[in-house]
Amino acid sequence: MRELFVQWLTEITAPYWHSSLTMDQFVTALQETFQMVFFALIFGGLWGFAQGILMLVTRPNGILQNRLIYHVMNPIINALRSLPFIILLIAVIPLTKLLVGTTIGTWAAIVPLTIYIGPYMGRLIETSLLEVNDGIIESAQAMGATPWQIIFQFILPEARSSLILNLTTATISLIGATAMAGVVGAGGVGDLAVSYGYQRFDTSVVILTVIVLLLIVQLVQMLGEWLSRLR
Repeated sequence: MRELFVQWLTEITAPYWHSSLTMDQFVTALQETFQMVFFALIFGGLWGFAQGILMLVTRPNGILQNRLIYHVMNPIINALRSLPFIILLIAVIPLTKLLVGTTIGTWAAIVPLTIYIGPYMGRLIETSLLEVNDGIIESAQAMGATPWQIIFQFILPEARSSLILNLTTATISLIGATAMAGVVGAGGVGDLAVSYGYQRFDTSVVILTVIVLLLIVQLVQMLGEWLSRLR
């Protein structure tokens, strides 16, 4: 399937594409970008959901109020969110080396991408959950629902549309971060833009990567908006 797609792409672009970059290299870079986004989104999403729910229930007047947990977690999340991704990418190199055995390549980039997107998603998820009307929580408590039931049967379903839109925003930010990870040889379309477009002064490659990233972002945004409207 991949070979057929590369062959088709090469045939339709042959009359217009005059660059040292081959379509096979481009498709490989595209696969690396999707791989980074997919795994970082899964790992970061799990971390983000845990953070968001924990911050919601332990905050002052929360259903499981715990000032110690809340006031420890809050500054940690803020600190991680405040770090520019390129600095975070460099700062976690020892951890990346420990976890995946290398600091270069697609798998190595997934570690800082997860650390980057986790707190960001956690804060967005917390914001979505805070939008749920207090009356719904009070009604659930009056019916004798346990804290877990309140979270998973009342709060999360009620916040569904907002959660999807915020997760869409996080995914788009993650796509931008994967492009930035290309600066340190993480692979993906960002790496093409640097190694072929910038270093070899090939403007056509830069334009191609920009167009591809714009299309991906647009598709993700449209998908997120469509899913948020479903009932």
